[in-house]
Amino acid sequence: MKHVIKSVIIVMALLITGSSYAGNKDRAGQAGATHLLINPWARSSGWGGAGSANEQGIEGTFMNVAGLAFTKGTQLVFAHTRWLEGTNISINAAGLAQNLGKTRGVIGLSVTAMSFGDVPVTTVDKPEGTGATYSPRFLNIGLSYAKSFSKKIHGGINVKIINEAIGNVSANGVAIDAGVQYTASIGKKANADEFSNLIFGIALKNIGPKMRYIGDGLDQTVTLPNGAQLTAGQKSVSFEMPALMNLGAMYRFRFKGGEHKLITAFNFTTNSFTKDQFILGLEYNWKDIIMLRGGYTFENGVFSGNRDALNTNLTNAFTGPSAGFSADIPLGKTNSEKKIKPRFGLDYSFRATYAFRGVHTFGARLNL
Repeated sequence: MKHVIKSVIIVMALLITGSSYAGNKDRAGQAGATHLLINPWARSSGWGGAGSANEQGIEGTFMNVAGLAFTKGTQLVFAHTRWLEGTNISINAAGLAQNLGKTRGVIGLSVTAMSFGDVPVTTVDKPEGTGATYSPRFLNIGLSYAKSFSKKIHGGINVKIINEAIGNVSANGVAIDAGVQYTASIGKKANADEFSNLIFGIALKNIGPKMRYIGDGLDQTVTLPNGAQLTAGQKSVSFEMPALMNLGAMYRFRFKGGEHKLITAFNFTTNSFTKDQFILGLEYNWKDIIMLRGGYTFENGVFSGNRDALNTNLTNAFTGPSAGFSADIPLGKTNSEKKIKPRFGLDYSFRATYAFRGVHTFGARLNL
């Protein structure tokens, strides 16, 4: 066991060292479908996404889909995000996970929709608006499968269908996520009750072909000298997916027979089209009923630049800190056959931003 843990640590250290300069801020803005980088879930965003090593259930499909394998029965999750408070942009996400049995794994379905409200239509002749409006919409649907190959190794894959529509122009694409989690037990007490206190995870996200906008909105009508009208179709430039890799590690402490838990988490994200990020997270858990968490995201430039203006060195909206809490309410006795205790949970997270008034996410979950 010691040799396995040592090997995993060495591999992760090499990956982090080799990827430390993979993020390229000069390519920021060149990828499309960047809404895939937004965490729509309330629980995992409370500590900034630090828990990629062991984020469980349907929320695992965002940071590391391998975490879906820990779903014991049926899970329903809903989340609503007020993105950049003051912009009237909202994100709604819903997910369903179902355990298929001991050896058959877990399937999951998630839907995330981003709404921008009504935008006035303007033209060259009427720059103040025509009186009409249109509603941009971003949508992605994920179909996931995860399985525990042993008590320590868990893996999963997520296929996402992506749609972006702006007026009468739209783009469609497909992307794939894949992840692995490895759990280990350190110490005699942990080994005695099979409590996994050291966890590692690695995930690749948003791997797929290029996307391109098409539609009547790209057509242009011109009037010829003879009065005839000619409509010419234009092609848009294709764009790449915002591919990235997450490397995570987590260590859990237990006190007073497991009534109190303290969880430390770390995640390294190497982005293909922007700066790399280091995320640190801390969570306090009381009897799996009350959970308080916080996190901080580090990237080059996070401590410099004027936060009150837009001349910052950051390449994303967040300034670093995040916080959140969860309350899980038992709904009945544990099912003796499935060993599942029905629960209803409420989640909330806040992420600070240098523009507008931060990001608020509210969530609800039902475990059966």
